Amino acid sequence: QVQLVESGGGSVQAGGSLILSCKGSGYTQCAVCMCCFRQASGQEREGVGAIDSGGHTSYVGSVEGRFSISKDNAKGILYLQMNSLKPEDTAMYYCAAYEGTGDYCYRSHFEHEYKYWGQGTQVTVSS
Repeated sequence: QVQLVESGGGSVQAGGSLILSCKGSGYTQCAVCMCCFRQASGQEREGVGAIDSGGHTSYVGSVEGRFSISKDNAKGILYLQMNSLKPEDTAMYYCAAYEGTGDYCYRSHFEHEYKYWGQGTQVTVSS
């Protein structure tokens, strides 16, 4: 069974940086796509950064140029580097994954695509 365990997060002042890590285990397929979601209080969950099995990435506009998602396939760890943080980045952050059936999977920012989820970690940015 696939398990995702998140670490990192915390509190930081505006302009600061944080890195989130997500350790995955139990994968049975070669192609794994992942996405980092966030959910602020009273708002819908949104996929902020996604990465496909080929290492290609995409981001929601509000974090473009500030966040960077990457994956260490050998260690099974997903990273979300967050720079120039703003108070509006305050949210619970979740990593999610799904396994492709062939050699490739397509990155997505949509919740329903992802079967496996981490427990979430809080990021708080103060002004």
